[in-house]
Order: sequence, then C-alpha cells, then structure tokens
Amino acid sequence: MFGVTILGNNSALPAFDRHPTAQVVTIDQYQFLIDCGEGTQMQLSRYKIRRSRINHIFISHLHGDHYFGLPGIITSMGLLGRDTDLHIYASPLLENILHSILQAANAVLPYNLHFHAIAEEGILVEDPKFSVECFKVLHRIECWGFLFRERKKLRKINKEAIRFYNISSVNFERLKMGENIITEDGKTVLNEEVTLPNKPARSYAFCADTIYNEPIADKVKDVSLLYHETTYLKALEERAAARFHATTIQAANIAVKANAESLLIGHFSSKYENLDEFLTEATEVFPNTQLAIEGVTYRIV
Repeated sequence: MFGVTILGNNSALPAFDRHPTAQVVTIDQYQFLIDCGEGTQMQLSRYKIRRSRINHIFISHLHGDHYFGLPGIITSMGLLGRDTDLHIYASPLLENILHSILQAANAVLPYNLHFHAIAEEGILVEDPKFSVECFKVLHRIECWGFLFRERKKLRKINKEAIRFYNISSVNFERLKMGENIITEDGKTVLNEEVTLPNKPARSYAFCADTIYNEPIADKVKDVSLLYHETTYLKALEERAAARFHATTIQAANIAVKANAESLLIGHFSSKYENLDEFLTEATEVFPNTQLAIEGVTYRIV
C-alpha cells in the first residue's frame, strides 16, 4: 500500500477541529511522519497509527505549527519503551533546539536519535523499494518539500513468449531488468518481445508552505499525488503573497504545470470554517483535486 494519512490540515492556528500540519506516508510496511504540529500525538492515537512504526520524521521548516509537537513525540516514544533508532531530517537549527529541550528535562532516551541536517536538495533516504528526496520551496524562512518515489518496477516475464523462444529461466532476472537476450544459436531476442511492462512506479510530493513558485512544478514533474498548500481562496491572492503562502488557483496551476495525476490541497487558514469553496475553485483549473481531510488516507494507485 502507498498512501498518505492526514493528521493536521490547518495553518498556524488550530480551529474548527482542524489541527496544524502533520501527515503519515505509508509505503508497504514503512511509515514516515511529515511535519509535527501541535496535537500530532493526539491525532496519531485518534487514528490508531502506531508510533513504533515511524522510524523517519521529516520537518519542512521551523515555524511552530510544523514542529512544536516533535519534542513530545520524541519523549513519549521513550516513555513507551522504544528501542529502535529514530531518524529526524530538518534544518540544522532544530538539532540544538531539541538538544536544549531534552537537556533541560534531563531526559535520557532508551533509543538512538539520529539527526540529519538538510543543507541541499537531494536524496535523504534510499531503500531497494523507495527513495525520499528533498527540494526547496519558497517561504519566509528556509523550507523544504519532500518527494517519495517507488523504485522503478521490473518488467514482467511473458510466459507464452518465453516458451516460444525457448529461453531458460536463468535469463529471467536480466529480462526483468530490461536487457535483450542472445540465444545459444546467436539470435538476439529483444526484451519487449518476451516481457511486459509493469505498473508505473508511484510517487508522492509534499510541497510544504510556499508562495506561488513555478520552479516547483519541474521538481515534482509527473508525480502521482501532489500535496500543495492552499492557505487562502483566490480573492486573497495579495495577502497570500505577502505572507508567502498560496491560493487554490495557484496550487492547481502548479499541478497542471507538473503534469500531476492528482492534487491534494491543505494548510487552510483559520479564517475559513467551511472548505467547500476551496475545492470548487481548485477544480476549475485542475479537476482531479481533493481536500486534505483529517483522518482520511489517500491511496496512490
């Protein structure tokens, strides 16, 4: 399963039972926490997400609504007897903040806490099945987006064609990798003649807090699911720009330029109680748009 569960979809001020930013990305047995606003612990419990399965936490930037819940989660994991390593990826400034909090509380964690300072765009996590990379977005302070990609899936063996060409199973791994085969009699068998394409690799991009910034579209080109903030409706475009945030129309335009398959919008301003108009405006530009609703898991297929 590849999907994202929304824990918090609001901007700085909690309102209308909406909470600051936090999301859990699931890729098969792996779970990753993106941002950790106030109340994230409660939301994890509310939606029955086990803290013990989260081994990597990514913090986009150091505005409080994106990381004030982190010290609580770190210490709670210790109180619950965690003994597996925890990795945090964030601005280098956060390491000293966390160290000061833990030191002031004389907290001794029963697990290893690894801090990875983000200094430039690139790969943060590599696994045989997936990768996680970061990219810059444009906010009032340094801010990062995160891109989760499945590894390219191997091609499938066409059993009927294999029998026709009498190709031995010892060649299957090479065929799955896309290679051609030379038979014992010297004939070249093209890969596409004996294999079938697999499903395209899936991807998820989290664009964090950002002003309308067209270069983002190139960084998340052809993404399966794009999350982009929409703090304001289109009527408040000037306010959005002044506060380095984006509107519904702007998020939808990024999705169009990125050739995204679908768009998820969130980080709603507390001035709005009803969110219906956010969806109405965004779908005018990019029809395959959904609201990021807390407690909902959006599957990437």
